[in-house]
Amino acid sequence: MRIEMKINGVKKYFDISPDEYLVDTLRNNGYTSVKRGCDTGICGCCTVHMDGRAILSCIMLSAKAHGHEITTIEGVREKARKVGQFLVDEGVEQCGYCSTGLIMNILYMEKAIKEPTDKEILHYLNGNLCRCTGYTGQLRAIKKYLEAKNYENRK
Repeated sequence: MRIEMKINGVKKYFDISPDEYLVDTLRNNGYTSVKRGCDTGICGCCTVHMDGRAILSCIMLSAKAHGHEITTIEGVREKARKVGQFLVDEGVEQCGYCSTGLIMNILYMEKAIKEPTDKEILHYLNGNLCRCTGYTGQLRAIKKYLEAKNYENRK
C-alpha cells in the first residue's frame, strides 16, 4: 500500500503494510527521534503532531496518516531546543528517552492554551510517563519556559 504524507514540510511517499503503525513508518525512514515506548498509547514517547495536533504514533495506523502533515521534533528543532534547555536547567533531563514526546506535547499545549494553569499543564503532562525524574521538576521547567516565552512576546 502506498501512502503520501508531508513530514516536517516535505512531501514523502511510503510503501507500507496495512497494519503498520506510524511510529514504525517514521522510525524506518530515519525519524528516530520518535521513540517506541509502550505500544499501547499510555507513555507519550511516540508523540508527534498531525495537522498541528499532538497524537500518539504507536496507536495510529500509518494508512490513517495518508494525506496529512506530520511534524516530528526535527521539524520544530529551534523551539524544541528552547524547551529542552528549561528541562535541563531544572534537572529533569536524565535519560532523555521521554523528552521528545514530552516536548512535542508542551509545544502542542502552548498552541492550544494561551496561559495554562498548573492544573492544565499537569493535564497535558498526564500522557507522558517519566521514570527518572518525577513531575515536579517538569512542571517548574514548563512554567519557566512559558513565562520566558510570554516575556519575549511582550517585548
